[in-house]
Amino acid sequence: MASEATNIIQRGQTAFIVKWIASVIQILGYAGTAFGWTPWNLYLFLIGVLGWLIVGVIWNDKAIMLIHFVALGSMLAGMASQ
Repeated sequence: MASEATNIIQRGQTAFIVKWIASVIQILGYAGTAFGWTPWNLYLFLIGVLGWLIVGVIWNDKAIMLIHFVALGSMLAGMASQ
């Protein structure tokens, strides 16, 4: 029982760290877009979206997983077509 509680706490801490790092990286992607840092802005967005997809998996939140999976696929398809 104690190890299950420890696992839940560790997952919560991991999600907390990943979501904040992913959020900061996505904000840097927006800044990169504003300042014309192409293609670095796209790479930053990819990392941020992937981070939030991981958070969705940790939380088992299907809405977060769906939106970020679609965003990741769209971004990769767009980048591959360039």
